[in-house]
Amino acid sequence: MEQPILSMRNISKAFNGITVLDSVDFTVKKGEVHALMGGNGAGKSTLMKTLTGVYEADSGEIYIEGKQVSIKNMQDARDNYISMIFQEFSLIPRLTVAENIFLTRESRNSLGLLNDKECIEKTKVLLDELEVDIHPNDVVQDLGVGYWQMTEIAKALSQEAKILIMDEPTSSLTKKETEVLFAFIDKLKRKGISIIYISHRMDEIFKVCDRITILRDGKNKVTENCSDISMETVIQHIVGAEMDKAFEWKERTYPAGSTPVLHVNNLSAGSAVNGVSFKVYPGEILGVAGLMGSGRSETARAIFGIDAIDTGEIEINGKKKTIKNPVDAVNSGIALIPEDRRMQGLVLEHSVKDNMALPILSKLKKGFFVDDHKANDMANKLVKKLNIKTDNIFKTAGLLSGGNQQKIVLAKWLANDPDILILDEPTIGVDIGAKTEILEIIRELADSGKAVIVISSELPELLAVSDRVIVMHEGKVVKELNRKEINTEEELQHAIQGY
Repeated sequence: MEQPILSMRNISKAFNGITVLDSVDFTVKKGEVHALMGGNGAGKSTLMKTLTGVYEADSGEIYIEGKQVSIKNMQDARDNYISMIFQEFSLIPRLTVAENIFLTRESRNSLGLLNDKECIEKTKVLLDELEVDIHPNDVVQDLGVGYWQMTEIAKALSQEAKILIMDEPTSSLTKKETEVLFAFIDKLKRKGISIIYISHRMDEIFKVCDRITILRDGKNKVTENCSDISMETVIQHIVGAEMDKAFEWKERTYPAGSTPVLHVNNLSAGSAVNGVSFKVYPGEILGVAGLMGSGRSETARAIFGIDAIDTGEIEINGKKKTIKNPVDAVNSGIALIPEDRRMQGLVLEHSVKDNMALPILSKLKKGFFVDDHKANDMANKLVKKLNIKTDNIFKTAGLLSGGNQQKIVLAKWLANDPDILILDEPTIGVDIGAKTEILEIIRELADSGKAVIVISSELPELLAVSDRVIVMHEGKVVKELNRKEINTEEELQHAIQGY
C-alpha cells in the first residue's frame, strides 16, 4: 500500500472547553484531489488551521511522507511544503501581481537590492502555466475578483507546495475561469502535487476530486472514493438527515394585485444599470437571475443608495422616494444583505452583539449611552431565532463559520424590522445545512408580509424560494417568469443564457 503524503492521526482541539475536533484521522495520497466537506462548525477550518500552523492541536500526530513533523506555526507548515489558499483574499490591493506573489520572499541581487526583474520573470512563468491573461506588473486592485483568486493560487505555487489546500477556490470565478482552474488542478495532479479541496459545491467535488472526507460534530464520519458515494449520501452525512424538502418549491399566495411594496421604474446608475424596471409585492419573494456582469448587484446597490442613481424612480408603498445614500434607504424601510459578508456586511473584529446592534444604535440608547441590557436581550433573541451557533453573543464575529456569519448579517437587519429585504447571494460559501436554514428564514420573512428580493447564482436555491424570477442581461431586465412556469433548472439556465 502506497504511503500517504499526509497523515493526521487522532487530532483533537478544544476552545474554552468546547471540543471542536475529536480524534480526527485524515490522510491524503500523493497526487490526489481530496475533498473535505462538512457543515458549519463541523471542524473543517479548525483541522486545516491545525495543519497550517494557525492553531496547535491539543493532541494527535501529523506525518508528512511517513515522517512525524511538528507544526506549531505557519512557517513550520511552509517548511513542510504545505500552503493554503484561503477563501478570504490575503493580497495587498495597491501592489502588483508579482509583488504580491513574492512578498517577503523577493529576489535580491549581489548588492542585496531587490531584483524586480527576476520576480517579474518568475511570475510570468507561473501565470503562463496557469493560462491567466494578466501581467506581472498589473496592480491587483485594478483586476477583477476572479483574477485575485488566480493570483492567490500562483502565490501558493511559487512556494513549491507539495500539499495545496484550496478553500472555496471557485466562489469568485466565472465559468470560464473555473474550467481553467480545473484544467490546472489536473496538471498539478500529474506533477504529484496533492490538493485538499474545500467546497460546498457538490458538482465540483464529483468533477475534480478523487476521494472525499466528511466531518460532522468534530468527527470523521466517512472517507470514501468519490466514485463510490452518491450526492444523496454525502448530504445525509453532512446534515445527518434528508434535506430534499428544503429545496422543494411550494406555490405561495401573496396579494399580487395590491400596491407593490417596491416599484423600480426605468432605473439607471452608471454603466451597469440601464433602465431597470420591476415590482415586488407584500409577502412576495422575487428572484433575480443573470450572469456575472448582468447588473444584478449594481441594481441592488443603487436601490440601497450606495451607487448614485442617474435616472428613474423608486416608489415604496405607492409613494416616490428619493434615495441618495444608505441612510435614506434604511429610513425608507429597505435592508441590503451584501454579496461579500466579510468585507461589506460585518465588522469582523467586533462581537456578534455589536454587529447586530450597529443598525439600531439609536433605538438602543438610554440617554447618551447604549442600554446594554436591551442590546443583550435583542442579540440573544436573534441568536435563538436564527439558530446562530456561537458560544455567546460576545464572541468575535470573525471566528464564526461562514453560514453563521451570514445569519448575523441577516439578524442585524431584522432587528431594524425593514419592509423590503434585498439579499445578494445569501447562500454563497455556506454548507448545505446552513443553506436550508437560510432558505427557510427567507420563506418566513415573506410569510410575515415583507417583500423579499433574492439575487443568486445558485439556481436550485433561487428556484426553491422564488415566486417570480426576473432575468437580467447587460443592465436590463430581459425576461420575467412566474415560478410555476419554470419546470426545470435547465429552463432557467436557458433563459439566463439568452436562448
